[in-house]
Amino acid sequence: MENITNIFGALSDPIRLRILALIAEETELCVCELVGALELPQPKISRHCKVLNEANLLSSRREAQWVLYSLSEDNPDWARQAVTAAIEGVRKDPHHAVDRARLTSVQRPPVRCDLTEKQAC
Repeated sequence: MENITNIFGALSDPIRLRILALIAEETELCVCELVGALELPQPKISRHCKVLNEANLLSSRREAQWVLYSLSEDNPDWARQAVTAAIEGVRKDPHHAVDRARLTSVQRPPVRCDLTEKQAC
């Protein structure tokens, strides 16, 4: 039961939902990219990513000084369906288009995965 409440608790915050939606579209983002896209302080973004990571909704990997986050693939079907539904809801919100537009102008770190060779990450 604790796992269920952790997942739905993590999904209950608008900032965390915005983070999930951006990562879902980009496959992998670092905190610095999320800071630029959401225009929120780095400690706040890091804290929200930690909650999502602890709920097993995000996976992380360290590359030099960057921590890169992607959606976790290690969840039961019901959790993946809940995350997918939440992301679809966020994509319909006007804030998401603004977040996406800001993300395009954010300087990207040199350690991002080549999406065609994700297995190499």
